[in-house]
Amino acid sequence: MSKLTTLPNIGETLAEKLEKAGIEDEKKLKVLGSEKAFLLIKEIDPKASLNNLYSIEGAIQGVKSALLSKEKKDELKEFFQLCQ
Repeated sequence: MSKLTTLPNIGETLAEKLEKAGIEDEKKLKVLGSEKAFLLIKEIDPKASLNNLYSIEGAIQGVKSALLSKEKKDELKEFFQLCQ
């Protein structure tokens, strides 16, 4: 089992994608931030979703993605749309 799966929102599937993208632990995830981590995932999975981005940000903040502020979700949604 991945160490990443101990973080909120990170299940086996997302942990596997993060590891394939070269992100093996919480420290590296936090250093990269959600947007850079998402871009790395998108390179290996072009269909990466907005929910993946929310999940990554929630993991970095240590909260369930549903608890992210509206402002943060709006910011991430705008970033996601630019990536399409």
